[in-house]
Order: sequence, then C-alpha cells, then structure tokens
Amino acid sequence: MAYCKFQADQLFTGRQLHNDSHTLVTDEKGTVLDIITADAGEDVQQFSGILMPGHVNCHCHLELSHMRNRIPTAQGLPAFISAVMHLPQVEQEEKNRHMALADQEMYDKGIIATGDISNQMYSLQQKAKSPIQWYNFLELTNLNDAKALERVALYSRMADEFIQALPANSAAALSPHAVYSVSPLTFSLINTCTKNKTISIHNQECADEDELLMKGSGRFIAFYESIGRKSIPLPLSGKSSVRTWLPCFNNRQTIILVHNTYMTEEDIVFANTYALQNELQLVYCLCPNANVYIEEKLPPVDLFIKHNCHIVLGTDSYGSNRELSITSEMAAIRAHFPHIPAATLLQWATLNGAEALHWENSLGSFEKGKKPGIVLVKNDLSDSVRIL
Repeated sequence: MAYCKFQADQLFTGRQLHNDSHTLVTDEKGTVLDIITADAGEDVQQFSGILMPGHVNCHCHLELSHMRNRIPTAQGLPAFISAVMHLPQVEQEEKNRHMALADQEMYDKGIIATGDISNQMYSLQQKAKSPIQWYNFLELTNLNDAKALERVALYSRMADEFIQALPANSAAALSPHAVYSVSPLTFSLINTCTKNKTISIHNQECADEDELLMKGSGRFIAFYESIGRKSIPLPLSGKSSVRTWLPCFNNRQTIILVHNTYMTEEDIVFANTYALQNELQLVYCLCPNANVYIEEKLPPVDLFIKHNCHIVLGTDSYGSNRELSITSEMAAIRAHFPHIPAATLLQWATLNGAEALHWENSLGSFEKGKKPGIVLVKNDLSDSVRIL
C-alpha cells in the first residue's frame, strides 16, 4: 500500500486543531489511516496553512448558478424573490454550463458534500457526473391547499428520480420552501412523508416574514398582490415565523433552518424547547454572505452559540453570492465575530455539516477508515484549495 503523508502549520481533525507536529497519513485514494506525532519519515508533503477535512455546504441552489451578478444587492428579500421570478428566460444549455462551472468551483475550493435545493429536475444531469456528494432537498412551494396532494405527489416522484439516478451515497427528501410560500395542508403532508429524514426550510430571512404572520402587513403583501393572490397562505397566527411553522413538524425529522437572520433569543429558546419535546433535531445554517447581499444584515451568531445550537454553513446560490466557498463564509463570520475560535468555525464547516446530513460515518473528520477529502485553508481563511 502506498502511503500519503501531510503536514501543515496546523491540522484540524474535525474536532480539534493541532500544531505542526501532527501528520495526517492516508492511502493514495485519501482514506484516513492515522494521525501521528512521531517522526513520519520521508516523503511528507509540507504545506503552509491549515489542513482540514472536506467542507460540507448545507445550503445551496445549484439550479440558480446562471444568475451570477444578475440580481441587485441590498433590495430586501421580497424584492429579491420578485427579481428571481422575473429574470429573462435562459436557455437550458446555458444553465447547464453555469451549473458545471459552479460545481467545479465548489469542488476545487474544498466542498465535498452539499445540501442542495432542487425545485426542478434539470440539475440531476450535472449531479450525476459531479465529484460532490449531494443531499437533494426537493423544495415545495404551494400556496393553495387544493393543490397540496398533487404537488406533494409530483415532488415525491421527483425525489425518487434523484435517488435512482445518483450514487447510493446521495439522498433526497421533500422540504418546504418557507412559511410564506407553503399552505397548511402542504406542511401537514410534508410532515407525514419525511419521518426520520433531514429536511430544509428558509427561516426568518427578513423582518417581513414575522410581520406578515404577526400583523398581516409588510412587503410580502405587495408581493402576493403582484402574483395575483389576495390572501396569505397561512392564517394570521399573531406569532413569529418559527413559532408558526415549527409546530407543523413532529415526525423525528432533522430540520435545517436556513438563514435565521432575524431570529430573536426568545425564538431560539422556543425552537430548541419544542424540538426537545417532540424528538426533532434542529440545525441552524448560516449563510452570512447571502444575508449581507440581500438584507445587509447578519444573523445573531452569538445567540446560537449561547444556546448550544448545532451550527452549520451554507453558500446559498450565485443569485445571492459572489462565490460558492465555505471558506469565504467562515471568513465573513470571523470578520464580524473575531472572538469565535478558529476551531469552532472549522467544525461548523466540516463535522457539524456531515452530522446534519447524517453522513458523519464517512465525511467531516479525519478518522480511520473515512475518506472525507483533504483541504488546505490559508491561516487567515482568505482562500482554500483541495489537496486530495
């Protein structure tokens, strides 16, 4: 067996950050054999920076890769959604070209696995030949209870097609888009068909989301009117977004709450308490660069840490980001929250993400028998590159 030996300024295992006395040993295909502190002998590959496992991107929209630099920044979420809906049509060949470029960029920057939002089927062709492992969230938007059964059946068939066409280590599950775009019966049906699965939902990405449900006002009202709808899809609850939609789930799901830009401490306490009482696992996905791009605001990261939330990272799409790099997301958090230890950020990018997608047995950490990928990140988190 051929051995590959790697040393750098620091080595992050998925849990701990070690100094340059630690050597990672793998076989030629990248399967971890050992981490040693003794003399590693000859042929040790030396690097400047941090060696770490491959990154797990828990929120992306590969389908939207053709939207790079086409959506204005700092317009707020309702305007962003409207802009996405009204962009001029792009030929499928052009979409395919941009998805291939985005896929390659993520892989080159060190992303080994991605939780990806799929509203249609056309990303399947790219994913089937991608080196990245995909968890496909078949994302439902449906404002009308009358169409709920039909829509859930359609998206269930789409999920089956993803599972059948992709490698066995990939996965797929139905997911609701957001509280403002899913009807009550649709939520109920998704709850029934996702028992014990990992699902995803956009949560409290803008203040209007809470205002809509608490007061029946805000910018979403104008958005609904622009698409010909005269009422909101859910009854006015008088409660915040997460307090409105989370009680729709009680089937032992792992739920990835994406963005959470406007979550209050009271909402976090409520969500964590409800999850504990109802055997749910909540995961809080931070996409800081997209939050700044759309709303010019960052989520309350310190509150999530204070309440021991399971935190992961995502890139969102090229519609709301300038690059698809988990390293760039870590750098954005460090710039605004410099007190967060480097090891904490690195764990959010690796093992926490693998656990959220239930792939921790093969990805996320340097442990014997795993093949998690090897990434070199600059010490200041300014860039990253795949090593193996």
